[in-house]
Amino acid sequence: FDRPAQRLFMTTIHLSLISHTNVGKTTLTRTLLQREVGEVRDAPHVTEFSEGHTLITTLQGDQLQLWDTPGFGDSARLARRMRQSTQPLVWLLTQAWDRFTDRPFWGSQQALKHVRDQTDLVLYLVNASEAPQAQAHVASEMELLGWIGKPVLVLLNQMGQARGEALEAAERQAWINHLQPWPQVKAVLPLDAFARCWVQEFSLWQAVEAALPATQQPSMAGLKQAWHARRMASFDAALQAMEATLAEAARLSQPVQPGAGLGGKLHDLARTLRLTQGDPAAVAAAQVSLAQQLNEVVRQCTQTLVELHGLEGEAAAELHLRLNEMTVLLAKVDEGKAALVGGIVAGALAGLKADIATGGLTLGGGALAGGVLGALGAAGVARGVNWVRDSAQAGSVRLNKAALGEVRHALVLRYLAVAHFGRGQGTWVQGQPPAHWPPMVLAACAAEPTVRAAVWHVLQQLYPEAMAALATARRLDKLAP
Repeated sequence: FDRPAQRLFMTTIHLSLISHTNVGKTTLTRTLLQREVGEVRDAPHVTEFSEGHTLITTLQGDQLQLWDTPGFGDSARLARRMRQSTQPLVWLLTQAWDRFTDRPFWGSQQALKHVRDQTDLVLYLVNASEAPQAQAHVASEMELLGWIGKPVLVLLNQMGQARGEALEAAERQAWINHLQPWPQVKAVLPLDAFARCWVQEFSLWQAVEAALPATQQPSMAGLKQAWHARRMASFDAALQAMEATLAEAARLSQPVQPGAGLGGKLHDLARTLRLTQGDPAAVAAAQVSLAQQLNEVVRQCTQTLVELHGLEGEAAAELHLRLNEMTVLLAKVDEGKAALVGGIVAGALAGLKADIATGGLTLGGGALAGGVLGALGAAGVARGVNWVRDSAQAGSVRLNKAALGEVRHALVLRYLAVAHFGRGQGTWVQGQPPAHWPPMVLAACAAEPTVRAAVWHVLQQLYPEAMAALATARRLDKLAP
């Protein structure tokens, strides 16, 4: 019976979300499940009965069950009642009158009964937007859970927008210090139903495994691995979508439709050789069309990310580039016109060399502009330029290297936004990123060669503990950069 597949029994591990009323249990349940369950309203005592949901099932049949329970209402009053009884748990089980006379109070009793009868481990949510000392109900609820005797993990919910590792670590430490009098608390973890990142869930399952009795830990290890495989498959699919989007952006091009009245052969050739002008109206129209193509490609990628993360809503196109700075005009040189005005060729070589480099055509471009073209004459220059450039792309506008860098930067930011979007926020909406994200992403993109490596780099900076836990999981070396 050394291998899990040879076990003759299956294990179900029951986790129960417990908190003061209206702290976000149902919202966190939806975020972890990645689907709509229960009812969410900004009102107390919305959940009246415990509701169980399967989070994950292994191939061996083990299950991880998550329970959404009624919130504690007047927990201080309930604690006083139980202190007055010589057998507080027996007293609790005999109470029925409150169901008809005081339903919130009865709901608190039902939450405790559920923990006593069904739960292996309690996930206790607190409102992290308020200081621990300002929440007097925490002490009475910890006392109540202490009577039950089950291990407790405290989850910091309602943390607000991400503010950086140092501030969040200080907030977590304040809660650790506040909860020291209660030995049933095994760990304190940030897990916001509105703005958690999926990598933080792995830290949660690590803590659950450590807090469970030794007899349940092997089953929890398998469940944790099953969760890891599912989430990493989504992560890999998201990265592939972003990499494909960046490649598609590099291939985008928009033909320039020339206008009338070009103003003479000399002027026309000069503009074509230097490739910095062209018919301004035609180039501007091509740039706008190219931007629309790019926005649609990015929108489709965002929609894929939204769906991979179990969210809902239509992604909008919101990527804006500085078109004049972020595009390069690739034009085919008219060889006949070049032959007519060969006297300007020598003066055009410097501009030609610079433009070839700007367009990313470094292979052969330096040699052509460095002297070979000068010996070919005007028509030879034109033929050389047309040879360096793909004739199929001649007379078109494409994104230059700077623009592709901005697209990459935007994709990494977009991924972070989607990965942190808990279902508590409702339908997906692109908002402003936290202030510390853009410079972090910019540095990661400068340091790392691929989208995958840049995303991994940022996640390691944002969640060092969670990423260290992920780094020890099986098969990660096949998926990590």
